[in-house]
Amino acid sequence: MSIIRNIRTPIMHRAVEANGFVFVGGTIADDTSASMGEQTRNILGKIAGYLKEAGTDASRIVSASIFVTDLSKKKEMDAAWTEFFADNLPARATVGVADLGGGALIEVVVTALKG
Repeated sequence: MSIIRNIRTPIMHRAVEANGFVFVGGTIADDTSASMGEQTRNILGKIAGYLKEAGTDASRIVSASIFVTDLSKKKEMDAAWTEFFADNLPARATVGVADLGGGALIEVVVTALKG
């Protein structure tokens, strides 16, 4: 099994390909002062770019883990989520957390099929 690491940052690779899957690490919005819906849209756009660079696309996402600091804003996140995925909704877990750092309201981790 080969492992391909894409998009290096100082502390991790944004996407890692292994055994037919692409694993995208925790992604937060560029503008953490934006609303939950805006942060979600920004994150999903970034993830789509990471997946494209790895040779796949967002329609191949099979699983997502979402961490949010305010579950009362989950409806905003859900609206942006369903806009993005339409009928290709992946399996998903949403977890409330105390803090994500840097003012982020949401962080998303996904796993996609390669290809």
